[in-house]
Amino acid sequence: MKILVTGGAGFIASHVTDRYIAAGHQVVVVDNLTTGKMQNLNSQARFYRADIRDPRMEKIFAEEKPEVVNHHAAQIDVRKSVQDPVFDAGVNILGMLNLLEKAIHHGVRRFIFASSGGAMYGDQPEKAPPADEDTPLRPVSPYGVAKATGELYLHYYRMVHGLDYVALRYGNVYGPRQDPFGEAGVVAIFTEKLLTQGQPIINGDGLQTRDYVYVEDIAAANLLALRPQASGPFNIGTGLGRDVNTLFRGLVQITGRSVPEAHGPAKAGEQRRSVLDCTRIQADLGWKAKVSFEEGLRRTVEYFKKIHN
Repeated sequence: MKILVTGGAGFIASHVTDRYIAAGHQVVVVDNLTTGKMQNLNSQARFYRADIRDPRMEKIFAEEKPEVVNHHAAQIDVRKSVQDPVFDAGVNILGMLNLLEKAIHHGVRRFIFASSGGAMYGDQPEKAPPADEDTPLRPVSPYGVAKATGELYLHYYRMVHGLDYVALRYGNVYGPRQDPFGEAGVVAIFTEKLLTQGQPIINGDGLQTRDYVYVEDIAAANLLALRPQASGPFNIGTGLGRDVNTLFRGLVQITGRSVPEAHGPAKAGEQRRSVLDCTRIQADLGWKAKVSFEEGLRRTVEYFKKIHN
């Protein structure tokens, strides 16, 4: 089938694009290259340099006639969303609405949305079980609000226009191609520091936990999301929370660096705990994270080593 992937030159969606092409699908990539990189782009994908808010999207949909839209393009910086909620909403809400309108007008059958398990559920109490898809949404950032709003719009477009959708609620995704110079992506940031003789700085006490999931497992979930029985929201994680101190120590061991565990000020409003229950997608689609935390870190370090060699 023909799939339009937004953000397909970016970290996660480039892996999704690779997986779709390997499975025999035609892929059209739309990316404005604000954070995406041409070296991430699969050479077999047809590429349009365009913004999802751009009026050109009408022409792209008319010419390409995709059967599926996989929407990853986004303003992904939680802190930037706090600083400028209007800009965040312009990209993450109005941009998505532009795609949804084009989808229904051009016969798209299915819309796959890169949502967020961490940002939408908000802070989870320390003794609470991992959040499942029925956990109340309590986002504490405009970014999380925008993701929740996107899912509500998807429900509306399904009920009113019959557009099938899947919302993949990601944990903390890491792996090759992640940007080590942004505000997000602690695995890439720490790895880059360690490989260039720098000093990683842990925010606060480092006991904040996240559900780290390797990017190839994310790509596998996006492939399964094409199946007819895939519908609605699915958490995508490991069900295991690991704190930043543990992450730092694991990377130190893999890289062989001898550096102290340095802590800086805590980030205001940062979540303390985020862990996802992923039994729904395992039961419905047979998906389960296959790459262990330790193996994922090792593969990520090897990728960054090759870049520096």
